[in-house]
Amino acid sequence: MNASLEIVAADRPDAYLLQMDGMDQSYVDLADPTRLVFDYVRRIGDVIDAHTLSGDPLRVLHIGGAGLTLPRYVAATRPRSAQVVLEPNAELADRVRVELPLPVRSGIKVRIADGRSGLAAVRDRSQDLVVVDAFADGRMPADLTTAAFFADVRRALALDGRLIANLGDVAPFRHSRRVLAGIRESLPELVVTAEAATLRGRRQGNLVVVAGHLGGAEIAVALEAAAARAGAPYRVLDGRAVSDTLGGGVPFGDEDAESGPVPTRGR
Repeated sequence: MNASLEIVAADRPDAYLLQMDGMDQSYVDLADPTRLVFDYVRRIGDVIDAHTLSGDPLRVLHIGGAGLTLPRYVAATRPRSAQVVLEPNAELADRVRVELPLPVRSGIKVRIADGRSGLAAVRDRSQDLVVVDAFADGRMPADLTTAAFFADVRRALALDGRLIANLGDVAPFRHSRRVLAGIRESLPELVVTAEAATLRGRRQGNLVVVAGHLGGAEIAVALEAAAARAGAPYRVLDGRAVSDTLGGGVPFGDEDAESGPVPTRGR
């Protein structure tokens, strides 16, 4: 593995930061897996909480593993959930397994596979959620940005299932506009959450995309309520606002796909 990998103690006992090349990738609290510290991870947690009734088990495919923060969260809040994590970095997966062990009978399976090939092996309509939070050298891999990839996500999702994707970008969101255009071709009901400062172009940040065939208006309302009570407030863009603010892109194809923007240093 080319990137340097460190797992260091964080701000409280049993809490750790997973860092690659000096950049924070995951915050893991072994004592309290429901504690989501990074803002965008908390927003993904809000989507998971709003997807179905609280406590109901889910079938979740995670594309990108790192410290397994979100799989741990689902296992803690929705026992009996069946989760598969696709992580191409075997060294990273081994370090996490040994140094940040999963709870017994967590229901989490880690497969050493990249997102495209791992997704292709998933049965049709077998997943309630597909969570895409994958980065290589801090950038979203190009092959996870294309219309063909999102068509395969649609195949794997149940009819009422949802894609949750984390896009790192900065205004005017040239890359994200193209990714969103590709998502819309397969999963037309779109909602996006982001920090206000990111939407205003003041700094680079994370756009959390929620997409499906059904229930876009309902999930937007639920996320508005979550945003209002969040410790770090955020904006929720419903379908029309997504089109107005982040529309106009041309979907990436496999022949012209681009990795996400180069990140700023830090989290």
